[in-house]
Amino acid sequence: MWLGTRAAPAAAFHVPVRRITALCLTTLGLGIALAGVASFRRARTTVSPLKPETASTLVTSGVYRLTRNPMYLGVLVIVVGWAVFLANAVAFLIAPAFVLYMNRFQIGPEEKALAARFGSEFAAYQSRVRRWL
Repeated sequence: MWLGTRAAPAAAFHVPVRRITALCLTTLGLGIALAGVASFRRARTTVSPLKPETASTLVTSGVYRLTRNPMYLGVLVIVVGWAVFLANAVAFLIAPAFVLYMNRFQIGPEEKALAARFGSEFAAYQSRVRRWL
């Protein structure tokens, strides 16, 4: 993002209270992500996104009542906070690219593994809680 803003200085724009807004978004994103990690720790299941098939419990409480992917949502909010701080249109292109990438290469495979592991319980969870928000 930073390199993109340096390559396209003409895409810069003014953001009122830029630093405060960026700090608030970053703090919010960190809080969302950490709430997801804490829920996994409380359930004593794996936090590793590389091996979702090893999950011992389907976590549906806490922040997982609002989003199926709070850790990724938290990272997205942090990315948006960084884009606000950079105040450049090019930086904001990273957020939708992040969502597209995560949906295709991380969340999709995770959901397949969780569906195989938890069956109808995961299907019911998917039907009542959105992937992002």
